[in-house]
Parts: sequence; structure tokens; C-alpha cells
Amino acid sequence: MKDDEPQLIERYTPNERSNHWITAICFILLALSGLAMFHPAMSWLYAVLGGGQWTRILHPFIGVVMFVSFLILALRFWHHNYLDKDDIQWMKQMGDVLNNREDRLPEIGRYNAGQKLLFFVMVICLVLLLLTGIVMWRRYFSAYFPIEIIRLSSLVHAAVAFVLICGIIIHIYAAIWVKGSIGAMTRGYVTWGWARKHHPRWFRESIK
Repeated sequence: MKDDEPQLIERYTPNERSNHWITAICFILLALSGLAMFHPAMSWLYAVLGGGQWTRILHPFIGVVMFVSFLILALRFWHHNYLDKDDIQWMKQMGDVLNNREDRLPEIGRYNAGQKLLFFVMVICLVLLLLTGIVMWRRYFSAYFPIEIIRLSSLVHAAVAFVLICGIIIHIYAAIWVKGSIGAMTRGYVTWGWARKHHPRWFRESIK
């Protein structure tokens, strides 16, 4: 490494990044195809999966792939997402968070409180989407459920999908807002300066 090159630290391994992008691609396909089925005004999105019939066939299968991929992701990072007293204090200082006064905040580990809360929102949403999706899956499972349960599942599925889409929009915005975050998930590495600034406790633990 040249003297003027910044020192790098690995934030995500190749397997972790592949796992993330499989989940992300599945989410995009599911969100677009789900919107197509949700309202006639969005029917032009059927083209994403090759038309209406293919959308109805592929949507639930892609949903299963996403759930399995996210399950692996969740198991990888579960132990990094426990809330502690520093996270509670971080949330109390939201003004400092929004104004980038990171020097006033408690030391952050691998993830901050906002990221941890979003993680658990995603876990809950994915479980609910899987369960309600199974009930609605006409080709294989819906015949085993009364129509009232299917209708309720359709309502819950749509509401939870809306929450998840909003959560992912926040996730993307935060990744763009904190410069270097997207690079961490594409290249796998961040600079020592980035890690020390945004996740000082994780930085110290990683260089021991």
C-alpha cells in the first residue's frame, strides 16, 4: 500500500455482500410486481416479470427466495443488532444525529440504533409477508383456508408490504446520506477514518 493511500478495514465479506444483493434484487422485483397486482393504475409494472400471468406465477416463488436469503442475512447479523443502553441514549439525542454532531453521541458499534430498529422491523415484516403470502398462494395453499382468512391475509400482506417499502426507502436514503456506506456494500471495505467517525466502538474492536 502506498503511503498516501488510506488504510482500509473489511466491513462486509464477499458472502455477506452477495447475500445482501440477492435479497435486494428480490425485494425490487417483489415490490414492483406487487404494486402491479395491487392497483390497475400500476398494471404497466407487470412487464417487469413478463406479463400478468408470469407475475402471478413468479411473485410468490421470488418471495420464498427473498425470505430464505433474508433469513440467512438475519442469522449472520442478529448478534450485532441487540439494543443496549447506548442505543437508547442515541435515540434520545436525535437532534445531534440529524445534525451530524456525532462527537456528542454515545460510541456506536457495528450498527446504530436506527439501523437496529430497521433490522427488527424488516424481520417482522418478512415473517408476516411469508405467512400471509402462503395463505394467499392459490395454486398450492389457499384452498385450505376459508375465504375470510384469505381476505384478511390480503389486507395484512398489502399493509406490511407498504411498511417494508417505506423502511427500505429509509435504508437507501440513509446509505446515500452517510457517504461511504454504499461503497461498503459494493466493495466490502471502508477507510479507517470512516469507521472511526461513524462506528468508533466497532472500529476499535475490529483492529484489535
